[in-house]
Amino acid sequence: MLESTGLVQPLQPEQPTKNPAAVILGRLGGLKGGAARAAKLTPRKRSQIAAKAAKARWGKKR
Repeated sequence: MLESTGLVQPLQPEQPTKNPAAVILGRLGGLKGGAARAAKLTPRKRSQIAAKAAKARWGKKR
């Protein structure tokens, strides 16, 4: 009842803090990931991935 009348502030859970070292490592991996994957793909495999993506995007029945 005290919370509803404004006499007591409701408890709010603390936001968990992130480990700064983990944030930096995660960002580094994310920055490298796409470019590294694209560099190792063969042109044929890239074409297959693109065809599958186009089919998924444009092949839907509405």
